[in-house]
Amino acid sequence: MPDWIGYRWLAERYGVSAVQTFRTDSAIGKSRATVRENGYVHEQHPPAARPAESLAGHLTFALKHEGVHLEFLARLFDAAPVAELNAWVAAEPTGQYARRTGFFYEYLTGRVLDFPGVAAGNYVTALDEERYVTSSQSTNNQRWRVRDNLPGSRNFCPVVLRTPAVRQAELYACAEHLAALEAEFGADVLQRSAVWLTIKESRASFAIEHEEQHVDRVRRFAAAMERWCGRHEAPLSEASLGELQAEILGPRATRYGVRRSPVFVGEVDGFRETVHYIAPHWEDAPQLLSGLRDCADRTAGGSALVRAAVLSFGFVYIHPMSDGNGRISRFLVNDVLRRDGAVPEPFILPVSATITSSVIKRRGYDQVLELFSLPLMRRYTNAWRFGPEQQAADGVRYNLQFDGYADALNAWRYPDLTDHVEYIADIVRVTIEQEMRKEAGYLRSLRLARERVKQVIEGPDSDIDRIVRSVRDNGGKVSNKLAKEFPALADQATAAELVDALQGVFQAAPADGAP
Repeated sequence: MPDWIGYRWLAERYGVSAVQTFRTDSAIGKSRATVRENGYVHEQHPPAARPAESLAGHLTFALKHEGVHLEFLARLFDAAPVAELNAWVAAEPTGQYARRTGFFYEYLTGRVLDFPGVAAGNYVTALDEERYVTSSQSTNNQRWRVRDNLPGSRNFCPVVLRTPAVRQAELYACAEHLAALEAEFGADVLQRSAVWLTIKESRASFAIEHEEQHVDRVRRFAAAMERWCGRHEAPLSEASLGELQAEILGPRATRYGVRRSPVFVGEVDGFRETVHYIAPHWEDAPQLLSGLRDCADRTAGGSALVRAAVLSFGFVYIHPMSDGNGRISRFLVNDVLRRDGAVPEPFILPVSATITSSVIKRRGYDQVLELFSLPLMRRYTNAWRFGPEQQAADGVRYNLQFDGYADALNAWRYPDLTDHVEYIADIVRVTIEQEMRKEAGYLRSLRLARERVKQVIEGPDSDIDRIVRSVRDNGGKVSNKLAKEFPALADQATAAELVDALQGVFQAAPADGAP
């Protein structure tokens, strides 16, 4: 049994556990040692490093060496005797860890400690800006002389560690890479690719939900992407989300607006219903959505890629709408990038197309969602069941009973989205540097193919493109069907000249479904 110190000591002492595991944990051992594993750190300290056996001693150690775990702190402050906190801040009124603890207590609980306030002294930051993604502009909390640089509010405040991959995401310049593509392929080719990529993103977004065959839905989503990306003044307001949802769903949806009923993600496995994720209680959804708006405001001016990931995944975990949450969350990626000037008009990054481009990448999307959903459902394995059917205020009939809504609220409020930022940053990089390059290369090849074909036969672009696609898909040969459709190609000499003209044009595989 490890001799825990810091957060794990506090967890055992006060009987507190969090849904999300600690990024760093610490124990006393014979000597100093550090083990890093999949983004998590296990620290071993010599006996001389043991903190005082108290709330103050171990919480000081945790904040100093293990970082800030907002979900755990919120749970700890509900369990630990408030008298111990009052005694600590009274004994160390100018101590930075006592002040930060007092600030976090009041921030997370909404309650006020029995403390008159810090009279003088330097300000300390709530989060270490070298270690965490913080707000773009901090505000001073005079009572504790703490600089509030948290990237959200009490209603929703994500935690994102500035890992090497996150730091790279902060520095990644989407616009510069797009400009390089424009210089390589030409503005006209890149502009033409933008139109097709919008459709491709729409189709792929539905493919994630296994609904890519619904043509009308795909077109509606593509139109919404083109019309609304970066243009709503308040994209996360209930009014804007409702307008976007209505355009995405069309006029024949059964439900619109913010939900007033439970929602879960699951499936029927044989004869057994499996629940993979339960979203927050419908009465808490508006509050969490308000917190997401606070997060958007407080991080404005920061890294567009980081913001896109945080707001997209934050939205999908809150799942505030009656329908269309997944599509809206993926819309938000492009919306933020456009709004923040990272991706100029008219480009829509086909991030969903990249996600669905391979089994590995598709599984990667599921895995990053499961970083939050799996520990949540493990904790509440025995808290949900299917019971008698009921009717919610919005008319939805449901039979899911979940007893963990109140207990899980702190997990929904304070998610660790570090891995989510790393994931979206990688998807965006691959999208621009590989997927969009491939698309632009294909369109350039198509233009060259048209020019070469028109040296052999004449015809409108629609006919020429039909010929090009047919020869390409038929292994570089003129099919009998094509020769019947275009009699000029029935002449073997003309057909041979056409095939020679197209030789080597399409060396790279064309984009799926490209025109």
